[in-house]
Amino acid sequence: MYVDPPAPQPRQPGEQPPATGSAGPLDGHPRAWEFNPDYQRLVTAWQTVLPMLETLTASLDKAYQLARSPQTWEAPVGGRYVEDLAEWRNRLALYRQSVLTAISDQAADTPRWVPAAVGAPHAFS
Repeated sequence: MYVDPPAPQPRQPGEQPPATGSAGPLDGHPRAWEFNPDYQRLVTAWQTVLPMLETLTASLDKAYQLARSPQTWEAPVGGRYVEDLAEWRNRLALYRQSVLTAISDQAADTPRWVPAAVGAPHAFS
């Protein structure tokens, strides 16, 4: 089994944007920040996908455990079904890892806070 990559963290209550310092408005530093909507979409994607993958994994694990039971299969063909379910479990684990890693990698490359357009004079936005 694989370990899930780090999840993108939603905005925490009381979390503050990065400090802008005491610089003037003309030196290129933003005066206002907003939580990045693209980052929020990644958080939402993670929170949507993870329960679905958990449900699929649990269903497949249950079927695999039932298939391995000697009371389920009396025919020699039962071994083939157990092997097929084991292969599907492996494929699902790889799929889960790739989906969650893609979201996590994208979140690592996406800033949590972006400069907001509000509060800036029109000529400088």
